[in-house]
Order: sequence, then structure tokens, then C-alpha cells
Amino acid sequence: MLILAATPIGNLGDASRRLIEALQNAETVAAEDTRTAIQLMRALGVDNRPRLVALHEHNERERAASLAEEARDADILVLTDAGMPTVSDPGFVLVQTAVAAGVTVTAIPGPSAVLTALALSGLPTDRFAFEGFVPRKGRVAAFRAVAGEPRTLVFFESPHRIGDALRDAATAFGADRLAAVCRELTKLHEEIARGTLAALAERFAEGARGEIVLVIAGAAPVEASIDDGVARVLALVAEGSRLKDASAEVAELTGLSRKELYDAALRAR
Repeated sequence: MLILAATPIGNLGDASRRLIEALQNAETVAAEDTRTAIQLMRALGVDNRPRLVALHEHNERERAASLAEEARDADILVLTDAGMPTVSDPGFVLVQTAVAAGVTVTAIPGPSAVLTALALSGLPTDRFAFEGFVPRKGRVAAFRAVAGEPRTLVFFESPHRIGDALRDAATAFGADRLAAVCRELTKLHEEIARGTLAALAERFAEGARGEIVLVIAGAAPVEASIDDGVARVLALVAEGSRLKDASAEVAELTGLSRKELYDAALRAR
């Protein structure tokens, strides 16, 4: 079977007993960086020397089929440099291939930069959306595409681009939208900077050091009449959306009844 193993995102003390046991007993480890995997085993006091297979973004599609087939009869431990494989890291193609081939896939859960940042942000945690890495190009457009999302949004960003990303986020979401920059999570110099996007953009204008997770508050509920809602539904339909899907989207954004929107829009067409 394939075993997806979460590794520490900073503090080695977060390595679970299951992870250490799995590393100690593994015969084959597919790792994003085999050197990092070796360093992790040494740091955790693991003296096992498993067969190491490199599995990264440049070769995953080539190796997925053979590794999935191998996992049919033997356990393969899958590691990335930090956190859970497949989450903005290699592993998804391998899992997809294994699932399609009927190969068992399981996980050893553990540290998550996404959940840790969300919990520490001080922003609503009941509903959230993970958006992965902020795109290098077209940031404002990408941010505007989710500016109306009511759920808390979580992004990964590089330290040297965080200033520009925050500036563009302030443009797209509004300068007063609350956010948190979570830096070096679980490490010695962990920092959680909370405030408006405008204030954070000024604070991190020159960039920052370390691994960064950006958490942005969701949009405030929009008070809208049924007429406003129907107008939005019809606009989406004119852009190519199905009436049912458009009604559901507007209902999500406004709190209006999806059925009422659908029926009213149907009458108005």
C-alpha cells in the first residue's frame, strides 16, 4: 500500500510516534528530496536504511505508474520535505494513479501549516478554503476572483514576494480586510502578524524571512434583496452558467434562498 506520512513543518518534536516507527520499519521511501529524508531520519534517531526513491514535481508523472504497481504488493512510505504529501507538494499524481489501479492508500497524519496558521490567525475557522500558492503573475485578478468568498482563505507565499502579494491583496480585497501573516510556524522565530491588509502590506513591504502562510478573512455577508439576487443570477447565466449553478452561487454569497432565486429567475427569463 501507499502510506502518506506527514513530517514536521519546523519543530522536530512534532514528529509522531507512528512516523518514527514507519521510518524505522520502511523498506522503500519515496521522498521529495532523498537528502532531506536522510537528514530527518538521522535527526529522529532512526537507524534504518531503506531504499530511497526520488519523487518530485519533475518526475512524478514518470514514476507514478511503477510506484503504484509496486505498492500493490509492498508498502511504500511517501514523504515530502515538510507537512502532508499532496498538499501543494508532490504525491497527488501518485495517489490518483494508485486509486485508479485499486491500490490501497492510507496516511499517517501530522503537522499541517494550513491548519496551524488558520488556528493562530484569529480569523473564523468554521469554514475555510485553501488556495495553495499565490500565483506569481496576475495576482490582483486571482485575488479578485475570490474576494467575494465568505470563507476564510489560506494561501502559501514565498518570503521575498509577500510584500507585493499583500499590496495586491489590499487592492483586490480592500485595504481594511483583516488578515494574518504566519511566519516560521513551530520554529524558534515563529511570528504571527495580524491586522488589516494595508497595515500588513506596509509592515512587510521589504519582504520577510522563512516559510509564510497568508490567511485572509472571508467577505462579510452581503445584504441583498431578491431582486438584486435575481439580477446577479441572470448576469451569471448570461456569462454561460447554468441557472441552477448560478442560483446556488448567488445564494451562497447573499444568504438568499436558492429555490426562491431559481424560481424568480426562471420567471424573469
